Amino acid sequence: MRSSNPVFSRRGFSRDNGGYAGFDAQQAGTATNPYATNPYATDPQTGMPQAANRNVMTIDDVVSRTAMTLGTVVLTAVLAWIALPVDPANVNKSYGIAIGAALIAFVLAMVQSFKRKPVPALILAYAAFEGVFLGVISSATSTYISPGVVIQAVLGTMCVFAGVLFAYKMRWIRVTRRFYGFVMAAAMGFMLLMVVNLLFSVFGGGDGLGFRSGGLGILFGVIGIILGACFLALDFKQVEDGVQYGAPREESWLAAFGLTMTLVWIYLEMLRLLSILKGD
Repeated sequence: MRSSNPVFSRRGFSRDNGGYAGFDAQQAGTATNPYATNPYATDPQTGMPQAANRNVMTIDDVVSRTAMTLGTVVLTAVLAWIALPVDPANVNKSYGIAIGAALIAFVLAMVQSFKRKPVPALILAYAAFEGVFLGVISSATSTYISPGVVIQAVLGTMCVFAGVLFAYKMRWIRVTRRFYGFVMAAAMGFMLLMVVNLLFSVFGGGDGLGFRSGGLGILFGVIGIILGACFLALDFKQVEDGVQYGAPREESWLAAFGLTMTLVWIYLEMLRLLSILKGD
């Protein structure tokens, strides 16, 4: 099962001979385990590990690595909020640093995405620079639009995460080939429209095609959050497959990286939506 998340798209936990296990299992009723020779993979009959090994990925590993990565994002965001003021005298300088941090975070994310193995230092560096960007953007939004919008965006992101996790565990969300195809098509269409809107805003001024304000802005904000929720479901599937198939423990860093990227996406979309609703 290939996730829409660029990290998992490059190196999925359940990859098998160029494909991904999970679709075939659901279609044909038989599971294809890419770690079939791994004696520590979960037994499909009992659901228990076939042998004990501290070098295979567990849910606890994913939780701890995700906490470290998200903790780095939050810490640097708070530091950026304090150290990079967005008052009229310093706002241009702070924005410049934030944009530079965002570009560095993007480059680090792409480098990690194309590596065959996770590099924890690279992942944490990405989280640090991403946090700087989020801290400045959040501070500016809170200062010039609504003092309470950041807290609401954080709570909204947490609710989306908890809701998708609950729905996934209850099997209300079933990650199938059709689900994956729909999400990917919708994501590509969404990103294409955002790029076109950006180009129109750069060369034509204003808000481009209006996808970032007014009624259209609200609609596309809701679509962005829904897409983020779908990304989470795909990521949960990748983590579940990794644990079930006895993936190496280092793969938990990829899980943390991918989940962090998805949560950042949801937070930014939530922040933008609330800003439109509260803005003048």
